[in-house]
Amino acid sequence: MATAAKSTTSSARKSSGRKRRTARRDPLSIRLLKQDHREVEGWFDEYEQLEDDAEKLALFNQIALALKVHTTIEEEIFYPEERGDVEEDMLDEAYVEHDGAKKLIAEIEAMKPGDEFYDAKVKVLGEYIKHHVKEEEQPGGIFAQAKKGEEDLDAMGERLKARKEELMAELGGAKSH
Repeated sequence: MATAAKSTTSSARKSSGRKRRTARRDPLSIRLLKQDHREVEGWFDEYEQLEDDAEKLALFNQIALALKVHTTIEEEIFYPEERGDVEEDMLDEAYVEHDGAKKLIAEIEAMKPGDEFYDAKVKVLGEYIKHHVKEEEQPGGIFAQAKKGEEDLDAMGERLKARKEELMAELGGAKSH
């Protein structure tokens, strides 16, 4: 019994230590952007399991809204403020990847589930986003370089959060999350 209690205490200490290190390692702006990444990745996985066209449409609309908001806050706030701290080529590629994703989203929005290539386009969009996320999150990637820079990433996080709430209200109705 004492061993189990000791083990639990040790696990709790390790766990809370990990949280502190993660919080210190990832400022608010990076945490918010990564949270968006995880959420959309989960929705793409969920989409793969759906068979009902109405459910597919509803989930795709949710994905599209999240991606439009996410790309906008990165392009309006994160990327411009990271110029000089992050390699120019990486930021340029990120803008181009966003543009490609937006074009594919527009193509899918002009279709409906059941149309030829609808599911294939959603799958390719998911793979495209996964690649983009990897470029941002990998060691030496955009986020890693941003954390080494001069910008106050916690203050930027507050701006990202506020702009995301505005966009969610504007583009998605009154809901924000």
